[in-house]
Amino acid sequence: MWTHRPSFTVALTVAYRVIHLRDRLLRRIPSRRDAAPGISATQYSIPSGKNLVDAIYVEPTAQPARASVLICHGIGEVVSQWFLIQQILAENAVASLVFDYSGYGCSTGHVDSIQCEQDAISAFRFLESLAPPRPISILGFSLGTGIVPAIIDQLKADRMVLCAPFTSFRDAALEIGIPRWLSPLVPCIWNSRESLRNCRLPALVVHSTGDRLFPLQMARELASLCGPNAKLLVVPGVAHNQPFRRPDLSYWGPIVSFLTSCHPERSEP
Repeated sequence: MWTHRPSFTVALTVAYRVIHLRDRLLRRIPSRRDAAPGISATQYSIPSGKNLVDAIYVEPTAQPARASVLICHGIGEVVSQWFLIQQILAENAVASLVFDYSGYGCSTGHVDSIQCEQDAISAFRFLESLAPPRPISILGFSLGTGIVPAIIDQLKADRMVLCAPFTSFRDAALEIGIPRWLSPLVPCIWNSRESLRNCRLPALVVHSTGDRLFPLQMARELASLCGPNAKLLVVPGVAHNQPFRRPDLSYWGPIVSFLTSCHPERSEP
């Protein structure tokens, strides 16, 4: 794995910057928006090893939050692209923290698989310090669905959500077009088949019939690995990036219900 770290850093950095440039040219990256009435948004710099990761915490002020969630975003996004989702969550009594991995957006350092995991752990523990004793969950989207299972046993999370997931980083690389004969060059990391084998945390796995990046079978497999506490939700017709580009309650509503459904109140960490 260590021999793959430089190539991983280069590949992910290039992918992020190409996607980010494309989205800027297409005006898909919003500038910082003011929070709607009844919602508070605060920017933080969270220490993560030697780095500082940029993060936005959004919470309802018109009503008490019933749950909190950390969001680990996908390969080409930055925190500002998740602000509309954070507002939808806050409007439905869910506080959320979205952060940029090291080397992304305004976060310092460079992209690295182990550092991505450390960033997520640091952000989750920071969210624990912000949130009162209520359920705290972790959500991974696309790239984030590799990171979340890899660290889930190091967190005191109450629930887990995996949106548009893949089963391993190598499997994901093959699905996006890497020739099979080159697969030994792809780092054997974020193998959720192994990470989730003994997971009994309440889990929601969300996929769509319109996702052309990763097959539905991957989501089915991950849901089955999580045992009886897991549920698979298949949303009709939604493209892979549509949940954060054009968010609405047809996709995020069931996730809100899962995050806020009744279960024992969290104790102080």
